[in-house]
Amino acid sequence: MAPVDTGAMNVTSLHIALISETFPPEINGVANTLGRLSQGLIQRGHRLQLIRPRQLADEQQASDEHLLLTRGWPLPGYPGLQWGQSSLHKLLRRWQRQRPDVLYIATEGPLGLSALRAARRLGIPVVSGFHTNFQQYTGHYGLGLLTRALTRYLRWFHNRTRMTLVPSPSQRLELQRRGFERLMLLARGVDGQLFHPSHRSPELRASWGLGQDDIAVLHVGRLAAEKNLALLVRSFRELQQRFPQQRLKLVLVGDGPLRAQLQEELPQAIFCGVQRGTALAEHYASGDLFLFPSLSETFGNVVLEAQAAGLAVVAYDQAAAAQHIHHGHNGALAMPGDEQGFIDAACWLLEDRESLRSVRLNARQHAGKQGWDAIVAQFEHLLQDASSAHITDEKKPRCAGA
Repeated sequence: MAPVDTGAMNVTSLHIALISETFPPEINGVANTLGRLSQGLIQRGHRLQLIRPRQLADEQQASDEHLLLTRGWPLPGYPGLQWGQSSLHKLLRRWQRQRPDVLYIATEGPLGLSALRAARRLGIPVVSGFHTNFQQYTGHYGLGLLTRALTRYLRWFHNRTRMTLVPSPSQRLELQRRGFERLMLLARGVDGQLFHPSHRSPELRASWGLGQDDIAVLHVGRLAAEKNLALLVRSFRELQQRFPQQRLKLVLVGDGPLRAQLQEELPQAIFCGVQRGTALAEHYASGDLFLFPSLSETFGNVVLEAQAAGLAVVAYDQAAAAQHIHHGHNGALAMPGDEQGFIDAACWLLEDRESLRSVRLNARQHAGKQGWDAIVAQFEHLLQDASSAHITDEKKPRCAGA
């Protein structure tokens, strides 16, 4: 380790190994977060080693000192993604040659478990991240009996790391109640230059069949059971019934196993598929109202992205929404599980044009201040603390027989 000037203060340059099942250019909240954190750490002078399963797009990609690709299995329900296989001996050999100062394990599958075991064997400190509520997904896929077992495994896994980073106070409280220990808050940010109202496109709106004064009701995310999309359908239909004089169009950005079913239920809706970069920013900014009915998020990056693009967001009062939406000021909230409350919140936003305009302006103003720089700096110091504490522990004298 060597000192590096990050611009604000001198900190120790770290050799960090990041282990994850998913990483950009894959499109999901975990990949987006890890991409931002990794880029920020590299810019701040740290050395990063990425360990992830080989994906379909990696046919010509070779491992090197900064990247270790492992074998993987296809992940059911997630076309194109691979579930990393256990790689204990491969990781032991690599880390004996190039020992990291600290590990960050973002996913708890076989690859993450083998990294945890290798690190414990070699005495390398580990920080973990709780990025996905896998224990909540089981019920949506007919595997409810596994929920308790999966929760026990996740608790066992994370409690064997030096600390677990969680994205929201509500997530931290839920995990504390389930016996998870040493939980630290690491929020999420948004690229306020990419996601910006200036990307609003009259041409895109026209392709949706909407004029300047019409309302685009937007949803961005994976079209899957865990996203509570039945409420999205119900909410939009009630908006149509309550505001028959208003031209409304439901626009869905993303893909997933429920797409075909939703297209049958919503023949008039616009299905845009997966969008990236500037195209995604244009889709956000060309919307007006953003419905986010999910109850399974650890955070929900799309909430901040929609706010940054100047949309009025309707969501449940948890995760990102609980942190970043002040009901009636820069969005609208419903109590978790209150479906009628969610629908009423959406309808309230369309009752008055001036109120909708004010909420959208306030949303942009708030989200524009939620950049990634401070979050990367916090992540850096948490990793530094884990590494320094481990060195201190190793130097402590041990009692005979300990």
